[in-house]
Parts: sequence; C-alpha cells; structure tokens
Amino acid sequence: MGGARTALYNYLYARRTGGKFILRIEDTDAERSTEESYRGIVRGLKWLGLDWDEGPGVDGDYGPYLQSGRTVLYRNEVQKLLDSGNAYYCFCSPERLEELKMEMKQKSLPPKYDGKCRDLPGAEVLNRIDQGEPHVIRFRMPLQGDVFFRDVVRGEFSFDNSTLDDFVLIKSDGKPTYNFAVVVDDSHMRITHVIRGDDHLSNTPRQVHLYNALDYRMPKFAHLPMILGDDRSRLSKRHGATSVDYYRERYYLPDGFINYLALLGWSYDSKRELFPRKALIKNFSLKRVSSNPAVFDNDKMEWINAEHLKQVPLIRKTELVKNVLKDEGLIPAEFSVDIDKPVELEIVPDKKGSRGSDLPEEPVAINPEFKRLAMIINVMGNRLKLLKDAPELIGYFYTDDYRVDEEAVRMHLMRSEVPGRLQELAGRYENLKYFDRESVEKSLRDLAFELEVAAGELIHPCRVALTGKRVSPDIFWVVILLGKKKCVERLRKAAELYKNNTIL
Repeated sequence: MGGARTALYNYLYARRTGGKFILRIEDTDAERSTEESYRGIVRGLKWLGLDWDEGPGVDGDYGPYLQSGRTVLYRNEVQKLLDSGNAYYCFCSPERLEELKMEMKQKSLPPKYDGKCRDLPGAEVLNRIDQGEPHVIRFRMPLQGDVFFRDVVRGEFSFDNSTLDDFVLIKSDGKPTYNFAVVVDDSHMRITHVIRGDDHLSNTPRQVHLYNALDYRMPKFAHLPMILGDDRSRLSKRHGATSVDYYRERYYLPDGFINYLALLGWSYDSKRELFPRKALIKNFSLKRVSSNPAVFDNDKMEWINAEHLKQVPLIRKTELVKNVLKDEGLIPAEFSVDIDKPVELEIVPDKKGSRGSDLPEEPVAINPEFKRLAMIINVMGNRLKLLKDAPELIGYFYTDDYRVDEEAVRMHLMRSEVPGRLQELAGRYENLKYFDRESVEKSLRDLAFELEVAAGELIHPCRVALTGKRVSPDIFWVVILLGKKKCVERLRKAAELYKNNTIL
C-alpha cells in the first residue's frame, strides 16, 4: 500500500509539472526481487492507471530499467570512489561482523562497523584480492562534522557523521547495495525529485555523501509520512489487506482507490475529499503533503469508492458489473428472460466517447441481456455501492443458488394465510397477456383489494419469495426483470414452504 501511494505521488507530481514518471525495478536484492514481485508491481501500476513514460516495456534514453542490467555502470562508478579514496575494500567475515554487532548491542550502542579494514596497506589489499579472499567495498565516511540536506516535506535535517558507519557499496557477490545503486541510477537517469516513504529518511545522509563524493547534482528529497493501521501502528498484514492486488481482485474502482490513496498524506483543503483523476493531477502539490502519519481507514476508502461508482455512466457501470458477474460464474444466467416487451430504458453511450480508465477499450455489446442488466442496475440505484457487492445484491436475477434470509422467510412466508395468496398471485401473473410493470402492479393491488388486506401483506411475502431478502429494489421491477416464468416458479415454490414446514 505504501509503495502504491509513493508511486501515485510521483505520478501526480510528474504529470502536474510536465516531467517524466519513470519506473525502475530495483532488483539487486535476490531474496526480495522475485519474478512474482516484479509482475505484482507492474500489474498494480497498470490497474491503477499509473502509466510510466520510461521503464519496462517503454523504451527511453536512460535504460535498462532493471538494476540487474546496469552492473557495468556500478562497477565504473565504484572504481571512481576507490581511486579518489572515498571507498575501500573490506575483508571482514560475516562471523566477525556478527560478533561485532552482538558486542555493540551488549554495550547498548547502535550497530556500526568499526573500520578494521579502513586503512589496510594497498599491497595487502591487492594480495588478498589476488588470493580470491571474499570482500566487500565500503564507503569511507568522514569521522567528524555533520551532513546537511533539506527535505521538501519535512524541512532541514542534519546528521552527525560520527553516528554513520562505513556502509557497504558492493556486496561480496559483486552486486550493489540499495544505497549505492539508487544514487548512481538517479544521477545517470537525471532524476530531479526523489519522492519516497519516510522509512528511507535514515538512508538519505549516506546518499548525500555519495552524491558529493561522486560530484553528482543533488536531487530534491521528499519523504512521505508512513501509513498506519487503525491501532496507529505501522500498516502490516495483521491489519488485513495491505496490497493493491487485494482491492483489484475485489473489483474496486482504480480511480476511487487512487483518490483515497492520495488523501493518505495529502489534502487540497479541509473540506474536499472527492477528486477525479484529472483534478488530482491539477491540484497536487508537494507543499500540501503532511509530515504526520496517515491512518488507513477502510470504511472511508469504501465510501470514496462508492461515490466514484455513482458518477460512472450507466453503460460503463453495466459493463463493469457484467464483468464481475461473469467472473463469479453468474453470467451466462441459469435461466433466460424475455425482455423484448418491457425494455423502457434507453442505453445511451457516454457523449464524450470516453470509456474511462475502469473499462477496456473494446466496444460494449448492447444485446438484450446487457439491456436487462442495465435496467437491474438502474432500479438498484445507490443500493449497489461497491462492485464487489453485485453478486450478493443482484445474484437472484441470474441464479437460483442465492443466499436466503431465513429470518425473513419465517417472518413473511411461514404463516398460514401466505401459501394461498402466493398461489393466487402466481396464477394471475401466469395469465397476464402483457407482462409489464403496470400490469403486474395492478394484479397484486387488485388481489390485495379483493382480500381486503393492505398491499404490503402481499408485497413483503412476494419480495422474500422472489429474492430471498427482506429488502430489494421496487418489487414490481423485480418481477419484470425476473421474467414471467421464473417469477411464477418462485412464487409457487415459496407457497409450498408452509405446507412442508421448510426453509428455502
């Protein structure tokens, strides 16, 4: 989640200022840099619509965009540091380093390399290298003074050099460390702004020293506030979903999701919370990024997503819901519905011709079933708040295998007078010449009048019989959109419940 927020802020800043948004895969850590993690990064960015100007799959002037392909560059740059005396070879074994770490811990000191190999004679160094002795290359940190840098979000910083150790530049396997590789890459890729999480703040003084030692131009740093869980500890797996994939797989809208991500550390003012993508780009500024931690609120994220869904034009919303139902095995439907007669809703494409980032580019097929689904969504109104809720809310229009509210069944169907009423209503619906909304409503209200009961005495049992729920959209539209055959079948099945003393 933090990585997605960082990518979003970089994207918004690049788009706002006319710069370039570059995707670089930092894969020098073999344990963390798996093929799946790489695919996950690309998949998440593509879903969010954060299209990069340069990076994997998009050639530019500063590739390759995987650090594993830039080894020669790192070797050349570390040699410059060795030649200038700003770096040195270290032959300390992992065992010695571990002992040193434990010793310093016992003394309540921060773990720090003691500089044992810092001043080895040149001849000894060459001899040990020639003999194939394992080694790393370390940066020679100044022993006195302070290092200064300014952060766009947090202001001025200074660190005492004596608290910084001679960190590793090149590991024993020949691969660069993060701190070295990113400085070299940022300089050679002409990166102007390094916008990243505040967990990298402690790396910055080391990197500033590298910029100076290599005579590189210093970029501007902006460290973003951490994201916390609802208990105000750092967001982690124990808080639930922390990956973008989780929300992609549950059909959240990308534009709604990035709207919420943007608010995790940035605000336009104290009032406005809903931003289309273009408005985010127009209004984003690093000056409005807070230094205070942001708390991830899943309820608020879902509210923002629901507000975005309200703004989606019907034809686009129908396509989105259709894809969800198809993924969940509800399309094609288990039963067909003749809707030629009752279709009263005109499906009009978006006037601007823009399908938005939430839909693929291929044209929508406006077939009878698509029109029926559009009508279902239209009568559902704002009950459909999130796409992930579609199978539960409207599944009964597509399958007989839907969840039934057993309490609603007991309350509205398990009464002695209900079976006869439902059987009579089913018969009247079956005999209707025109199965349209006006006719089905008149049939129910006429029956209620003849029985000398309120219409609700028929509407509530009818709703539970047809949907399994105590709440639904306008019941007469439900009847129409289920179709005559299925409606009659479910009414008669429900009428048998009391006699058989069973629950659906």
